[in-house]
Amino acid sequence: MSILQTLKSRFASALSSLTDDTAPLIEMIRSSQDPKFGDFQANCAMPLAKQLGKSPRDIAAEIVSHLDISDLCETPKIAGPGFINLRLRDDWIADRISQIAGDDRLGVVSVSNPKHVVVDFSSPNVAKPMHVGHLRSSVIGDAICRTLRFAGHKVTSDNHIGDWGTQFGMIIYGYRNFLNAADYRVDQVAELARLYKLVNQLSDYHAVKSKLPELSKQLQQRQAELDDLNSGTAPADKKAKKKLKAQRKAVEDTRGAIGSAEAKVAEVEADAALMQQANEHGDIARLARQETSKLHAGDEANQKLWDEFLPACMAALNQVYSRLDVQFDLTLGESYYNPMLAGVVSDLKSKSLATDSNGATCVFIDGNEAPFIIQKTDGAYTYATTDLATIQYRRNELNADEIVYVVDKRQSEHFSLLFRTCELWGFADVKCQHVSFGTVMGNDGKPFKTRSGDNVGLGSLIDEAVSRARRVVDENDDRREQPALSPNERARVAQIVGTGGIKYADLHHNRDSDYVFDWDKMLATTGDTATYMQYAYARICGIFRELDVDRQNIGNGRSTVLLTCPEERSLALQLTQFDYAIDAVLADYRPNQLTSWLFDTSGKFSAFYAHCSVKNAESPELQNSRLILCDLMARALSTGLALLGIETADVM
Repeated sequence: MSILQTLKSRFASALSSLTDDTAPLIEMIRSSQDPKFGDFQANCAMPLAKQLGKSPRDIAAEIVSHLDISDLCETPKIAGPGFINLRLRDDWIADRISQIAGDDRLGVVSVSNPKHVVVDFSSPNVAKPMHVGHLRSSVIGDAICRTLRFAGHKVTSDNHIGDWGTQFGMIIYGYRNFLNAADYRVDQVAELARLYKLVNQLSDYHAVKSKLPELSKQLQQRQAELDDLNSGTAPADKKAKKKLKAQRKAVEDTRGAIGSAEAKVAEVEADAALMQQANEHGDIARLARQETSKLHAGDEANQKLWDEFLPACMAALNQVYSRLDVQFDLTLGESYYNPMLAGVVSDLKSKSLATDSNGATCVFIDGNEAPFIIQKTDGAYTYATTDLATIQYRRNELNADEIVYVVDKRQSEHFSLLFRTCELWGFADVKCQHVSFGTVMGNDGKPFKTRSGDNVGLGSLIDEAVSRARRVVDENDDRREQPALSPNERARVAQIVGTGGIKYADLHHNRDSDYVFDWDKMLATTGDTATYMQYAYARICGIFRELDVDRQNIGNGRSTVLLTCPEERSLALQLTQFDYAIDAVLADYRPNQLTSWLFDTSGKFSAFYAHCSVKNAESPELQNSRLILCDLMARALSTGLALLGIETADVM
């Protein structure tokens, strides 16, 4: 139990004599923002005073009179209108540091009631190269898995790959009509990706061209409505202003849709070869869907092609995962669940949860206008059907207690309907959570793409990161009087720094937020970056090398830790709270809670390092004490970064 949880428990006992509802009050106990107010602050006296009709300071005094924390804290102080300020005893901090010295877990005790959590993340479509859009799901999901395992839970990581969807019909159609056999022999995945892109482009061309007249008509109508609204006096009330604003947006959105459609049409019509292909394949979208339907129905020829395509596609994905050090316990794609889909629909119908609607089979959820479609009018199943079968499998076969989906926030409505359907279906005993995230943006404020407008390949992104990291590593090593790294060691460190930089740049943001990808910030050796943490770890290792001290022997004898100045105390206190950082991550699956703790701890270590000499400590006992703090700091960095999937190196 973290020190914060311990304090909350003690306060719960003290508050129980004043109120039956202690839960919201103990959540008002938190770390102090300013050390001059102590280490922790309890602000529960004010709301309780309103309930009881007494002075907040009197309530605070009454709480303190019932509070038993003398073994942990100095005498509590009541400040202002009724704040209770708490300062931990120095001897408690020193003793706690002595207890966890030499421990890679920094005193974190495994949970007493472990859960089995299935974490569904990454989930690319296998017939296309991974791009930067898959980065967030991959690194956030991996960090969640690592942290759950560290806390003591059973984890099954599952890469629910898209290996059975409409893209395969498009690729099969492209293979039969547009294949470049020579390119296919050289790079199978690249050629399949080209075929997918081509069929998708031609399908889009015909679709948007047919829609342009209707879009133009919509624009005229919406512009006329806007002109009518603008023709009178300026709107005076909020409702009228809101209507005018909405109409302006409708006009701009329609113009944008027309512009996008015209650009797609122009791109094809400006290319003679593309235009010829478009003319020759006017029904390409329907025919591609037909190939998908044939595959799903067991067509032998399409199945043979699918079997041919899949191994190379999986090998390409696994190569990227290997470079990111992301691993999965299961890789069960959509195809795995195909035999189960008819049973899912049948069962939902038998329980009167699914009904026919205009030829499709749907589940209608109260409060949601759009239905959850589980079988289309042509008999084809949907992603919804597959996701329902997946939850059924994970609950019945894997015995999952919880299923976590790390998928971007644009899918929020889908998961809301999915989880509600599962509850109605009888799977309410499995907790399902959508861990949503925002978009990786470029400096232009738009989703991060290449100059040509294509998605940035994840493999090429890693290549660029490692290349830039190599320049940083070379520059730092070349500054030394005697370089410390061989060419092979420099290459290894560059790999660690480059991939670590990509991961940390993503993870240190609140997952719900979009963020701008910035190469310079990502690999900076100062600030909130993995590179800064990695160099701090190597610098600590250098202290031990310089003093010729074996880190493995530090703290093994429960040596006394001396807190002789504020910087020592501040760092020591921070290092006792690694368990709180783990709890904060798992409370709502937010890895940025751990990056924040690491960055704050690094700042406290910098202050300690600047004010507290290790090499020239006033006594052997003080030097040993400071070495214990240095070792624990190194363990905090290596362990914390490892939970984020980031490596460290002793020399950089």
